[in-house]
Amino acid sequence: MVSNRGPATFVEGADGKLEARHAAGGLAPSLVHALAGSKALWIATAMSDGDRRAAREGVPAALAGGTQLRLVEIARETLDAAYRVIANGTLWFLYHGLFDRSRQPVFDAAWHEAWEGYRAFNSALADEVAREADEGATVVVNDYHLALVGMILARLRPDLKTVHFHHTPFCDPEELRVLPTAIARELLTSLSGFGACGFHTERWADQLRRCARRLHGTTPEVFAAPLGTDARSLREIAASPDCLARRSELLDSLDGRALIFRSDRVELSKNLLRGFLAYEELLATQPTWRGRVRFVARTYPSREDVPEYVAYRHEVEMLVDRVNERFATSDHVPIELYIADDFEASVAALSCYDVLLVNPIRDGMNLVAKEGPAVNDRDGVVALSREAGAFAELGRDVLAVEPFDVSGTASVLLQALAMSGEERARRARAIRDVAVSRPPARWFEEVVSAARRPGSPGE
Repeated sequence: MVSNRGPATFVEGADGKLEARHAAGGLAPSLVHALAGSKALWIATAMSDGDRRAAREGVPAALAGGTQLRLVEIARETLDAAYRVIANGTLWFLYHGLFDRSRQPVFDAAWHEAWEGYRAFNSALADEVAREADEGATVVVNDYHLALVGMILARLRPDLKTVHFHHTPFCDPEELRVLPTAIARELLTSLSGFGACGFHTERWADQLRRCARRLHGTTPEVFAAPLGTDARSLREIAASPDCLARRSELLDSLDGRALIFRSDRVELSKNLLRGFLAYEELLATQPTWRGRVRFVARTYPSREDVPEYVAYRHEVEMLVDRVNERFATSDHVPIELYIADDFEASVAALSCYDVLLVNPIRDGMNLVAKEGPAVNDRDGVVALSREAGAFAELGRDVLAVEPFDVSGTASVLLQALAMSGEERARRARAIRDVAVSRPPARWFEEVVSAARRPGSPGE
């Protein structure tokens, strides 16, 4: 298993020795359970100072289920170029349709130098895999940070069976043409250098096929394997004393009011601003709901070294303040916004929401749309963006949200709040059945079975 960020991080203990602790948030920790029993080697980037020391000293970390973690130290300037400028500042924006084309992107000399750093970063991880992988091993490479690993491994270790999995969407051919032609071709060539490329939905898989045919003249081996939630683990967390106490505290604070909930990173693609604008419109046009519903957002800081994200967080906070100033009363605050890494508090709220709003501009999957139904015991309604990958599986029983339509989203929130108990229960049962039907272990089995040597025919 190869990823940019690992599922654990090293910290120095009181005695100066390094200790491996589970990393908070992100995709990697949620995949650890999928590897249980595989005795896999997980290769990732050394992020913290403790990680870098562990990488230099060769300190291994044993993860759940027999998985071993190996960290690779990358020069800080190389990592910054690859992670901040290319992966998060370019590819993330490209795949999620976030560029304001009148201003972005700008491919100047500094950007092209950063692309060299992205190449070097991918090469460093590929070199580590080439050194460590057994003869004929299967290598699962995760996400847009490591798109160039395919061709490097195909050259260094043609014996390996490889697969790349995007946990993001993929752009359409016209969007990909934003990149310089040589860069777009390099990207597609390397993705074609994997034995197979996977996505959470057929929609995103088809986008890569279309891009490759139109801009590269190839058709790589592409497949779809939706990732489901680890319902058992989530329910154990929801039943823990800490989580139950958080739930009780939240319900007490609501004092009988309905709960609209969301759980996201403070991230441009998650569409927080339009979600809060829709709630504001609901309160403005439906005065009977004022004081009867509270919007709680438990969010996580994200990429606070990227200027666009700093500005976005500021906009979100200002909008929340404005709505609260407009509609707050002496005993009621319409929106409660928390920006902190507090997973237990999020799970507590997922267990008792009346409406879960998941309205991304575009998302590879969005596990929150599955995690909520897996633990919610109040027949909560899910309002889900059509642009989330999860919509392909859940679309029949959620309330569909068009992410740019603020008035439409306000209408969906009203429909959810006013829905009869019978319909709520029917929809909740159906969504729950789908949400828990594909645990991470099943996803991992499908991804591994798709891996093959580059250039070998598909099965």
